[in-house]
Amino acid sequence: MNILVISLGCDKNLVDTEFMIGSLKAQGHTFTNEEEKADAIIINSCCFINDAKEESIHTILEMAKYKSGGSCLALVVTGCLAERYRDEIMAEIPEVDAVLGTNSYEEVAAALDEVQKGSRYTCYHSLEGLPAHKGKRSLTTGGHYAHLKIAEGCDKHCSYCIIPKIRGAYRSVPIEELTAQARELAEQGVRELILVAQETTLYGIDLYGEKSLHVLLDRLNEISGLRWIRIMYCYPEEIYDGLVASIKRNEKVCHYLDMPIQHINDTLLKRMGRQTTKAELEEKIAFLKKEIPDITLRTTLIAGFPGETQDMHEELMYFLNEAEFDRLGVFTYSPEEGTPAAGFPCQITEEQKELWRDEIMELQEEIIYDRNEEMKGRELWVMIEGGVDGEHAYVGRTYRDAPEIDGYIFIDTDEVLMTGDFVKVRITGAYEYDLIGEMMP
Repeated sequence: MNILVISLGCDKNLVDTEFMIGSLKAQGHTFTNEEEKADAIIINSCCFINDAKEESIHTILEMAKYKSGGSCLALVVTGCLAERYRDEIMAEIPEVDAVLGTNSYEEVAAALDEVQKGSRYTCYHSLEGLPAHKGKRSLTTGGHYAHLKIAEGCDKHCSYCIIPKIRGAYRSVPIEELTAQARELAEQGVRELILVAQETTLYGIDLYGEKSLHVLLDRLNEISGLRWIRIMYCYPEEIYDGLVASIKRNEKVCHYLDMPIQHINDTLLKRMGRQTTKAELEEKIAFLKKEIPDITLRTTLIAGFPGETQDMHEELMYFLNEAEFDRLGVFTYSPEEGTPAAGFPCQITEEQKELWRDEIMELQEEIIYDRNEEMKGRELWVMIEGGVDGEHAYVGRTYRDAPEIDGYIFIDTDEVLMTGDFVKVRITGAYEYDLIGEMMP
């Protein structure tokens, strides 16, 4: 079959998609980017927040048109929305032929076989184990970087989050399996490995009885061909001395941490089910900056959580101005059915949420511009992402920038460079979020 695969949501979902594509390739299927040419359409869905849920539903309905009035013979829905609303999807969208849960995506080839026989198909493996990979993973990121999902599920049970119900409890992937995946990726030309999970800093605690991310980093650092190793989704309370020491001693590990804090007000943090206080967050940030002076810290916030007041928002704004995070993203609070926070009193209006979000981003824009101005004159290694159309220029990333979510650096040069090349660059200018640089001789 000629298949269109649509991956929605986070980079963790993307890893699942890449394994699905690999499994289908092993079965002899081909792929297309055009709906009109697809014999089958597979949608790997998301439902983390309401906007993601709406995007997934809209995509399913749009693709259903090709099932009812086009050449599409099979419409398959996988991922988080499929896990959470399995019965509703099958009952309310008759064009959908198969629905696979979050731990069942490797059954996609079997699902297509059943659909071709005229059957509707559902599969939901227990969320206690790990997916059984049945084919070689097929990268969709261009080949120069890849995500390595080191664990499934989450045990945190924040009051606003549905993930534990649709992804299950925390399950680490064994170190041996991860290093084997990483070696295979490096052999395919991957230069940057990005470690992802719902929570990376707890890695190994279920398998080895203690946090073991530092051990994994030591092993990954030995793999030939890799240049950068980046860590995402670190819960601040779980960042430990051994992890920081490993970041410092392993030259391939980027001095970059993604550390979502969600807010800074103690009352709000408690309502969220977070396990840190404002004082502990301030202490953790100070510790990281002291131990790794050139570290880049990224965080994520929620604006308009139930019960947030103007005073709480201003407390957060003051904190952000002092902390000066290098990278920052903000979500407006989304009440998710099945979570405690959805039933909390004092829900905030959408207008107020958006106002607070915009104020945070305006402040962060000023902070980033000032930090980028301070970068002038520094010399950094840059990974080339591609050329700028119509110009003798390239776009790339420094260790301070994760792909797709952070900024870029633009480099004027007459040299011929390839995506994935590493070049030494001197920073010469700055935009609001991006940098300008020149090649070093």
